[in-house]
Amino acid sequence: MTSTVTSPPNGVFVPVPTFFKPAADSKLLQAAVDVQTQTEHSVFLAKNGVRGLVLLGSTGEAIHMNRQERIDLISGVRKGLNDAGFPDYPIMAGTLINSVDETLEQLEDYKQAGAQWGLVLAPGYFGAAASQEGIREWYTVVADKSPLPILIYNYPGVTNGVMVTPETYRILAQHPNIVGCKMSHAVVSWHNQVSLDPKIDHNKFKVYSGLGQQLGPIVFFDAAGVIDGLAAIYPKTVCSLFKLAETRPISNENLEKIKKLQYTVSTTEEYIGKYGIVGIKEAVKRVTGYGTLEGGRLPIKGKLPEGEWEKWSETWERIQKAEDALSEKDFK
Repeated sequence: MTSTVTSPPNGVFVPVPTFFKPAADSKLLQAAVDVQTQTEHSVFLAKNGVRGLVLLGSTGEAIHMNRQERIDLISGVRKGLNDAGFPDYPIMAGTLINSVDETLEQLEDYKQAGAQWGLVLAPGYFGAAASQEGIREWYTVVADKSPLPILIYNYPGVTNGVMVTPETYRILAQHPNIVGCKMSHAVVSWHNQVSLDPKIDHNKFKVYSGLGQQLGPIVFFDAAGVIDGLAAIYPKTVCSLFKLAETRPISNENLEKIKKLQYTVSTTEEYIGKYGIVGIKEAVKRVTGYGTLEGGRLPIKGKLPEGEWEKWSETWERIQKAEDALSEKDFK
């Protein structure tokens, strides 16, 4: 366990997609990781209000990468951020496996490569057979030995429906090396229960949602922020919404701004929810210029069906207008 434990800051984190080089340029079995583009996109996010990155999460396709690729990605992004004037920029790195030993090996790699926290996916291979008691014990064993402070990552969509309950969060939040959680599900009540639980030290245990469409409602009730894929495309809009939602007292003027921005974010998140990684990567390329239109690694390779992007034109026009209207004081 780490000797000095720090918690991640409040704000908007981006679960960044992993960028790959064009398949035609690669002599490997799969398209090679594009660390240069990864770094350039990371610096773009840092300059536009994003508080930190999640590398190698679900959107980052860590499960499609080998060990050396994961190490090179984190160390390359860390060096690029340092060179661009963002020393110690917050980086979480994801583990998506169920083996305790391999989880700890990855966390050690990530520490050496420059990440400050591990975002550790709940073990869900066996689905409902994983009891809450078993989940708590699994996380305790990992946290006891982890060289990095860790956050609990609950994404039922990739863990056979496993849900981490508010009681389990309350118990695990007492561990000195567990410093937060990411809830990637739509049970807002559980977000609020954990964010407001008087038995949890919220200066140490930070609660993030994986869904930007919940940003306003959960930040009103003391959540630390979001780890949101839309912010990879429109960082200023999502960061501005967070800044308004965390400001106290909440004036009537700000409340009206929050409502308008939340509607814009929520309607655009429908696209993210429908098309996932392929959709995020296509949007990043079309809007910011980073990456390719080739999607991820197999089996999620490819682009949107012909004409699908254009069906969302009204949504893109709305959020682009919001993004263009924001100045630095609005999102930093």
